[in-house]
This record gives sequence, C-alpha cells and structure tokens, in this order.
Amino acid sequence: MDLYFSPLACSMATRVAFYEAGQSANYLEVDKAKQVRNDGSDFLKVNPLGLVPTLRTDDGAVLTENAAILQYIADRFPQAGLGASSETERSGLHQWLCFIGTELHKGLFVPLLDRKAPPEMKAYVLEKNLSRLDYLENYLQGREFLLDHFSVADAYLVTVINWTMATPPIELAKWPNVKAYYERLRARPSNCESNRGGVRTLQGRNRAAQGSGVSVISS
Repeated sequence: MDLYFSPLACSMATRVAFYEAGQSANYLEVDKAKQVRNDGSDFLKVNPLGLVPTLRTDDGAVLTENAAILQYIADRFPQAGLGASSETERSGLHQWLCFIGTELHKGLFVPLLDRKAPPEMKAYVLEKNLSRLDYLENYLQGREFLLDHFSVADAYLVTVINWTMATPPIELAKWPNVKAYYERLRARPSNCESNRGGVRTLQGRNRAAQGSGVSVISS
C-alpha cells in the first residue's frame, strides 16, 4: 500500500494506525507544492484535491478522507483490534471519528492554524468551540481510551491534540483529563515512531507564532 502523507498533518493518524497494527506501507511524503518528495511526481494526479492522507491499496484503489482510511486499516487488519467488535461499538467508533474530524479538526483547529484568518474569527472560533474540549474532558474522566481499548479513533485524536503545541490560546492544563490522555498516548511507541521530529517542529512554530499569528499545518 502507498500512503501519501505530510509531516504534522492529520495523516499522522494513519501512520500511527499502521504501526499499532504491526504493519507498514510505502510512505510517500507530499510537500506544500503538492509534489511527492520521494520521486518528484505530481500528487494532484493521485488526489486532485491535494489532501492527505491518501491511500492506494494493494488492489490499486485510491482512498481519501482520514476517517475512511482509518476505518479501512482497522478492517484490513482485524487481528490488531483497532476497530470495533460489535455493531454498537462500531457506531461508537464512527461517532468519535466524526466528532474528531468535524468538531475538533475542522471546527476548532483549522481556523486557528490559518495564517490568513483574522483575529476576530479566531476569537469567535475559540468562544464557540472550546466547549468541545469541555465535552472531551468530561468523557475521559476515568477512561484510558475513547472506546474500551485503543482504536483508530485514538490515533486520530492524539494527532489532533498534538496541534495544541502550535495553538497558544489552547492550554491543555485547563483540561487535565485531556492532557493526561494525550501524555499517555503520545508515549506509545506507535506515536513516537510516526512523530519523529514533529513535536520539535510544532514547538518551534509555537514560538514563532507568538505575536505573529498561528502557523498553518497542512492537512
């Protein structure tokens, strides 16, 4: 399988899922010019939207959208236990993938990470959407994972929480359960392997963002 990814982007969740499953892929890095660093090819010919992750399966199918790809990996490697074991749990998994993708990834972090977004917009986003972290804080009380075990939803969530390092207005200390969850998951070998160098880059962007707006993480 070919996984097209960009460092720091939400495609890191797919890499975490592969490592958790004990599997690998042909990792192809996409730069900001939408070229594949490995061979200089045009990524837009693979995915015209230019978005990562994009996965080319062993049978040649091209899959896009993070939640769909994560679910595919969970189904493709069921022995890893990254998916759901019942219909009810599967609905819960879908619920969390949707929540992370819409309420946190797109609803909260994308506007904050947009250099062109005016300060008034970012203030509005914070006022409206920080309640999503409150919801997550309450849910994680006494829980180790989003489901009863580590799943692809956790791979996605730890990836998104990583971005708080580049969004100074969001201080995880205000949500101790979320912070504890994040610290547990980022210590997992799969996260460490997929995030080599990423945290240092995020911290550098955080420092650069002070007084000059928040930097963009492409996704």
